Amino acid sequence: MNRSEPITRRRSRARSNSAVTIKDVAAAAKVSTATVSRVLAGLDGTGPRVRQHVLETVKKLNYHPNRLARDLRAGMRKVIGVIIPDLQNPFLTGVVRGVEAVLQQRGYSLILGNSDERAEQEQRHLAVLRGEGASGLILVPSDTPDANYAALQGWDIPVVAVDRMPRGLQVDLVCSGNREGAREATNHLLAHGYQDIAIIDGSKGVDVAEDRLAGFCDALAVAGIKPRQSLIVHSNFRQSGGHAAMHQLMDLPKPPRAVFVANNLMTLGALQAIHERGMDIPNDVAVVGFDDMPWAISLRPPLTAVAQPIEEIGRVAAELLLERLKTPAQPVRRIVLSTRLIVRSSCGGHPAVSNALEPKPKNKPA
Repeated sequence: MNRSEPITRRRSRARSNSAVTIKDVAAAAKVSTATVSRVLAGLDGTGPRVRQHVLETVKKLNYHPNRLARDLRAGMRKVIGVIIPDLQNPFLTGVVRGVEAVLQQRGYSLILGNSDERAEQEQRHLAVLRGEGASGLILVPSDTPDANYAALQGWDIPVVAVDRMPRGLQVDLVCSGNREGAREATNHLLAHGYQDIAIIDGSKGVDVAEDRLAGFCDALAVAGIKPRQSLIVHSNFRQSGGHAAMHQLMDLPKPPRAVFVANNLMTLGALQAIHERGMDIPNDVAVVGFDDMPWAISLRPPLTAVAQPIEEIGRVAAELLLERLKTPAQPVRRIVLSTRLIVRSSCGGHPAVSNALEPKPKNKPA
């Protein structure tokens, strides 16, 4: 160091190499630190000219607030934990996008954990979130039988469940109309004349899988059809599960002519098995999936599927959690969002249906 360099210049250079503080911003803007804090927090109490001047100073000095210190002073960390069971599932990543959109608007950060459908991994994520002082939790529970949420009962933190209700807990839940969506999908197959209809469903005991099976059985019951037990196959909500289940169905002495598959990844696995056997959709087997994904229109033929409002589910879950943070004692709520059937070409057409849909010929003039 050049010891003849003026002390004020050395101090200025040293400061430029260190983090800018809120005091630096206040001094440069010629306002109090309290005014800077109010402006950054978006609170009332400062005029528009002062507010604009402070924001310009913040940008000029490249000031980044210490969120951890601010949250500790406020007595609460603005951090929300989100745990999902499968990071590769587009439905779940879409839910996370919806959650994050709301949290960002409200000044919260998100810590994401992937349980990989394993109870022990789920418990590790919960321990990390507790150590981080998360203010709330949005949870899509794993479907493993040994999943245990007793630790959450002793942890004073609001929880919102998505898609599935955690075993042993009574918490807010946001989900789709699973039973109604499955009923509509099955009715679509029945309307096309199919009667030997199979379902590839998720694990037994998981409420979303039970609801979709119930909707499937509802539609068959109204049609006067008793489902063959061999046409009800339970698996995991993954591509490998759908692949194995479809092969199992095709190995039956009397395989089904139509299949309802109860989630997007299982649908991919089922389609893989169909193509491996050299079968044609829909001439050999018709397929309806649950979850409408962007790739559905790229298939040949395009896939008929039940669409869920995926990002809306995440947004509603985040809003519900933030409301719970403000009013912890309010009653537990269950919010069910509507699904809709997107009809494409993977079910073919029964002659009676096809004729009804064809435009009637116009009368020729006499």
